[in-house]
Amino acid sequence: MKNLVADNKIEDNGLESAIETLNKSIARWTEQGELHTTAVPGLSLFRREGPTEPISGMYEPSVCLVAQGAKRVMLGDDTYVYDAHHYLITSVHLPTIVQIIEASPDKPYLGLRLKIDLREVSQLMVDSNLPQPRPQLSNRGMATGEVTLQLINVFVRLIDLLADEKDIPILSPVIQREIIYRLLVGDQGERLRQIATAGSQSQQIAKAIGWLKNNYSQAISMDSLAAQANMSTSTFHHHFRSLTALSPLQYQKQLRLQEARRLMLAERMDAANAAFQVGYESPSQFSREYNRLFGAPPLRDITNLRQLKANDRGQQEVQGLDGNGKVYYAA
Repeated sequence: MKNLVADNKIEDNGLESAIETLNKSIARWTEQGELHTTAVPGLSLFRREGPTEPISGMYEPSVCLVAQGAKRVMLGDDTYVYDAHHYLITSVHLPTIVQIIEASPDKPYLGLRLKIDLREVSQLMVDSNLPQPRPQLSNRGMATGEVTLQLINVFVRLIDLLADEKDIPILSPVIQREIIYRLLVGDQGERLRQIATAGSQSQQIAKAIGWLKNNYSQAISMDSLAAQANMSTSTFHHHFRSLTALSPLQYQKQLRLQEARRLMLAERMDAANAAFQVGYESPSQFSREYNRLFGAPPLRDITNLRQLKANDRGQQEVQGLDGNGKVYYAA
């Protein structure tokens, strides 16, 4: 028993040491700003020196880690909180509301996000002879899991590549492949395998989500979407909501409003034209739904965003937008 307790203490100390190393690595590369889009494909690093207001936007397939601080993510009626001991994994594109809840100038929020290529997940499942996921109903496309020493260490090695960028093209794919493997064999690996397994219900819903992302301005037919997923309309609707916490129509609405916001901010399009561009026929309906999602009508919201940029706080740091006005989320 004493040996077991000692081994657990050593393992805990090793994990805390690895988290501190990750903390220092992220801090080093975010000293000059709150967002660092790195030379490693798909990897972004983040710093924030205070809590934020809730922000609407889209999470894409990715894994997010926190080295210091904490964040809350709301998906429909579900809430996910993750910190230095818990990662967030997202397997499909999901509209969410997020908020950094622990951060200060002395102990800033430090996090990272790595995009996940589901084709790489599928290939690694084949190459590694990992077991097929158990047949089951679609789970949420988002979950938190407990970090492990192995997962933290491999992310530290990935960030270390930034010190000598000539190594990135050769070593980054190898290290990212190890990250995917660690996720697949971790406590949320079943979720990734469900999405990446050909013919699974989750993968069929993911295909429908992909279609909606590319055709959000079109009127949608539930029967047509269900047929694409090889499901009855009622079964499709049930599994779609199970994965995304939204109905297909609610999901499409969020896509439209996010794109309209980008058009107004990045391309300086007026609200009426932006509404028409994304598929709205009624400007008043567009304004109501925009206000409900972003907390202000279109003109006021875009004016506020531009003022924040002019105040040098940076629209991307404050409102979760990149330089082109596209919504992203910090890890």
